[in-house]
Amino acid sequence: MANELRLILGDQLNAAHSWFKEKSSNVTYVIAELHQEANYTTHHIQKISAFFAAMQAFASALEKAGHRVIYLSLDDTQNYTDLPALISFLITEHEIKTFSYQLPDEYRLREQLADYCKQLTIDSKAYDTEHFYLADNQLASYFKPGKKHRLEHFYRKMRAEFNVLMDDDGPLTGQWNFDSQNRNKFKASDLAEIPEPLVFANDVSDILKRIERHDIKTIGKAEKQLLWPVNRSQANALLAFFCKELLPKFGQFQDAMTGKLIEFGEDKGWSLYHSRLSFAINAKMISPQSVVNAAIDAFHHNGNIDIAQIEGFVRQILGWREFVRGIYWANMPHYAALNALDASLPLPEWFWTGNTKMRCLSHAVTQSLDFAYAHHIQRLMVTGNFCLIAGINPDQVDNWYLGIYIDAIEWVEMPNTRGMSQFADGGIVGSKAYAASGNYIKKMSDYCGDCHYKVTNTVGSDACPLNALYWHFMDKHKESFTNNPRTKMVLSNWLKKPESDRKEVLTRADFLLQNLDNL
Repeated sequence: MANELRLILGDQLNAAHSWFKEKSSNVTYVIAELHQEANYTTHHIQKISAFFAAMQAFASALEKAGHRVIYLSLDDTQNYTDLPALISFLITEHEIKTFSYQLPDEYRLREQLADYCKQLTIDSKAYDTEHFYLADNQLASYFKPGKKHRLEHFYRKMRAEFNVLMDDDGPLTGQWNFDSQNRNKFKASDLAEIPEPLVFANDVSDILKRIERHDIKTIGKAEKQLLWPVNRSQANALLAFFCKELLPKFGQFQDAMTGKLIEFGEDKGWSLYHSRLSFAINAKMISPQSVVNAAIDAFHHNGNIDIAQIEGFVRQILGWREFVRGIYWANMPHYAALNALDASLPLPEWFWTGNTKMRCLSHAVTQSLDFAYAHHIQRLMVTGNFCLIAGINPDQVDNWYLGIYIDAIEWVEMPNTRGMSQFADGGIVGSKAYAASGNYIKKMSDYCGDCHYKVTNTVGSDACPLNALYWHFMDKHKESFTNNPRTKMVLSNWLKKPESDRKEVLTRADFLLQNLDNL
């Protein structure tokens, strides 16, 4: 009979954890599909399928390595109201003397387990996940509650501390950041060169039946052959593919968008030069360190990868990913209720269908529904920007992002959405609200040429809705934005316009805001 029960959550599939260095008949691991986790928001069907498939694969790998594992499906856990109820049953059933778990990366789950352990009559232990660059107990020395932190300072500190792309005490090549070189738009001649994405064919038909049998509400397109990696081997294959085929042009085109690739017979527009490793990393199938090290090794050995490409990638993982985690834990739980701009409108119906005449939004939303994925600029500057300038309630925006994306776990989703995208945190994450008119979409994509609306028009029935909504947003918040050096000039130019012109734009915006479902 095992003396210790160790819980492994669905995003804790870390084979390199110190737990697994030794095998013991006194230790039993439990991995469980939970109704609690499948239902706390409305998830994309591919997201639930991917997590369950990865959990099954991890349990099987642990068993093959000689560990004692209990894997429980939705069928097995349906009679337990929540995770504590299940654990209590297992403790009694297996006469457990010690309950152990790795610290959850979501506040909700961490509080649930901490509260549960307080009332246990047996010993309990909480362990670090041993996944991130910064250990859990280091975060408080980097991040303070309510403080307006900035990525660039943190990123440089991390580069130096972990000796990543460094040359003695300074950055390799003498420059920290190449972001200004990583804002290229695709030309027509670039499109044919974009590689076919590496996808997998993981059979999740039984999982889909199980989800349907338990009436789990989901969104998005279901695929019996799941294209996402569900084990460490597949994740490493995707990493190797990225380093060889995609990294040479990743930085250059990391902000670019296109809707034209369907013309080549295969819509590669959802993948482009992005690694699509976020699900594998966030589920901890592979570590951020191994990803960064592999990319840097490719940079040193592949003459086609220049410093701007590798730096842009490293900044996302060593910089941004660690940064938003620190913001999350420094500011929860009150961060989840922040709404600095008092945004209150409901999310338009077409966020669940993609049925809008705005080409950029239609492509981003439809792609998200089809693949449970969109790259960072689609999330920030297309769907996110629309929600920001339309004044959508950040609670609804949070729930949509948390549910629809395969890589969305609250610690990484919320600071990106409520903070960076919606500016609902008042500037804790970003130094300004990332609001944009249709001109940004025109600059970074080819959507506008195929759109029902005219990006060059601000008023009139055929005018791009983003234009009037942008100026309405800036005008509405001019009192708080006027003193921000990053928005001061834009507002000054707006206020110099004749009052009649401004009124015409605001009237158009009011009409749009009253008809968001019909855009």
